[in-house]
Amino acid sequence: MKFTLAVIVAVALWQVFFATTASPTFAGTKVTVGRAVPANEQVSMDHISHASWNSLLVRYVDDAGFVNYSAWKASASDAKLLDQYLRELSRASTTARATSEAQLAFWINAYNAVTVRGILREYPTTSIRNHTPKLIGYNIWEDLLLTVGGAPYSLSQIEHKVLRPMGEPRIHFSIVCASRGCPRLLNEAYAAQTLEEQLDRNARDFFAKKSNFQYDSRAQTVKVSAIMEWFAKDFGDDTPEQLKRIERYLPDQGAKHLAAGGTARVSYLEYDWNLNDQATQRTARGR
Repeated sequence: MKFTLAVIVAVALWQVFFATTASPTFAGTKVTVGRAVPANEQVSMDHISHASWNSLLVRYVDDAGFVNYSAWKASASDAKLLDQYLRELSRASTTARATSEAQLAFWINAYNAVTVRGILREYPTTSIRNHTPKLIGYNIWEDLLLTVGGAPYSLSQIEHKVLRPMGEPRIHFSIVCASRGCPRLLNEAYAAQTLEEQLDRNARDFFAKKSNFQYDSRAQTVKVSAIMEWFAKDFGDDTPEQLKRIERYLPDQGAKHLAAGGTARVSYLEYDWNLNDQATQRTARGR
């Protein structure tokens, strides 16, 4: 009985501590960004501006997708601008008609912006996995919530309940969980008008890296990012179909021929969960 009471008291004190330090709002372990917008003030995703997000990406993300988190966090004005962008996303209606391109660009940008917001909240840190406990406590993937159309969306919900059902597997080369094993974070916002080119460009960049794709034509073997294992069904029902789905993005004709053949043996590369931080970028060069 004494032990149970001690646990209850400890949990209560833990919640009080985090309630006083969380930002911007806190309820239990939930952190909410964006804002609640009345239905009559919501607009189509066609009319949401991603200009401020684009300006932040240009300023703080390099061509390799590494982020200058320390400088971003040190800038009160740009931290505020990110929060303003998240409030802009909250203006979107989830029911108003919008083009499929605008919807896809909206949710990719939303996922990436919320992730960056979550990392800035914890920075300095070495990995997003430091903030994804399996048992109790704040989990950045589940408890960091963006309000869109009056409803809260976690990163997990955006990925698994919104983006994946859209049937576009290239999202896995565009949404970024702040890790080196992820695709690069583009230093530009995704936009409906350029979405197709951006998705293709980042897919090609992803498979051009040896940390994500390797092959041996003689041995008929392919080693590919663990992303292709975790989300295999998004690329096809079996391994040959999955390889054919990514064939056009592979780095050379030998790789494309092997993928098209449908007989290659596939294994999966170790995933790098280290933070995509410019401060430690030198240790990741050449990957």
